Amino acid sequence: MTRKAPSQKTKSPDQVKSLTSDREIRASFKKGKAAIPLETKENLTKPTARKSAKLANIAKNLEGSPRAIKNINLAPSSRALPAKITSVEITQSGRGSRARVSAQHRPQQNDASACRIFQIYFEPWQLELLDPAFEPFDNRGIKSEYLEFEVFERIFATSEAKTSELWGALSWRFAEKTGMSGADLISEIASHPGYDVYYCNPYPHNEALFHNMWLQGETVHPRFLEVASAVFEAAGLAHEDLSALQRSETYSAANYFVASEAFWKAYIPFVRRVMGLAETKMSKSMRQLLHSSDADHRNMHSGASYVSFIVERLFPIFMKTSGRRLKGYKIPLQKHEKEMNIHLRLLREMKDIAHQTNSAWLAACWVNYRNLYFSQTNGPGWCSDYLRRITPPSIHFG
Repeated sequence: MTRKAPSQKTKSPDQVKSLTSDREIRASFKKGKAAIPLETKENLTKPTARKSAKLANIAKNLEGSPRAIKNINLAPSSRALPAKITSVEITQSGRGSRARVSAQHRPQQNDASACRIFQIYFEPWQLELLDPAFEPFDNRGIKSEYLEFEVFERIFATSEAKTSELWGALSWRFAEKTGMSGADLISEIASHPGYDVYYCNPYPHNEALFHNMWLQGETVHPRFLEVASAVFEAAGLAHEDLSALQRSETYSAANYFVASEAFWKAYIPFVRRVMGLAETKMSKSMRQLLHSSDADHRNMHSGASYVSFIVERLFPIFMKTSGRRLKGYKIPLQKHEKEMNIHLRLLREMKDIAHQTNSAWLAACWVNYRNLYFSQTNGPGWCSDYLRRITPPSIHFG
């Protein structure tokens, strides 16, 4: 029985001609063909973490009072009336101070002893953009190249951490990056009890396009693999993990963790041990590079050093070594999943099946398909600069 292709909305003749079904692409691989059909720009656009238009407008008026951005709501949930912060009261001063917020349509709060989620802000105007389901965490004036990890350490040392079954500290851009509201996150955690850490990946297209997040880092941070390799050497980590083909389930980014005390008790010392060994065993020139802002050559992260980009990629290494007895649950980000085009979905599935079946042949097919995708989305210049650097000479699974 022939399966009918899913119905499409009315498209121009050129667009209709360019459409390729899941079945057709799979069939092309069975026949040994690896070509990607030409598509319109709309159908084959490289997914990126698009910055919210609202935040862009806000950024142009940072000199104004926080009152000027009152009533802006970024929560994407459509299941209930969007929460809106109406007033902010600072309840505790100093490093990591707390604030009490009042809000319209505020989601029902869970017992603090069960799950406590803080949201970090760095400027007063960001308070108005925080999610009422989270607790504001004042990080104004505190500079650390470890970024969120430094906040994790401070919270871990408090009584609040010891009295909560689960806790986490998320950035003020959580809704923008994930497309998820705080209420949705808490609901997702409550619906899947019994895990030690809940995490997510705001950039699922990377799961389809890169062997792992270390190789992905080479395309956005100059000399990233050189620095990462030096850190691995100093810390005694397996160099194979820098080039291993990883399951999409292991990908995470932005340090979006909500976890148990057992996780934090193991994870924080693990990261400190790795970075401590890097400080003591790396050469002077490599240490200087590690702490330099060369990592953020496009100034997209306020001149961040390599430290934060190394630390956020240590999570899967931790979970298969020091944290191997811990249970993790990856939270799906439905908004971003819907933005994945058919090629990205198939690339991710192909890579995961290759890993699951330990098939070097299928992994090689994935590499060829991925390279063709990059050639159409990123162009010959990008491919000339990066394809060799992000494609290991042999296949091995991590």
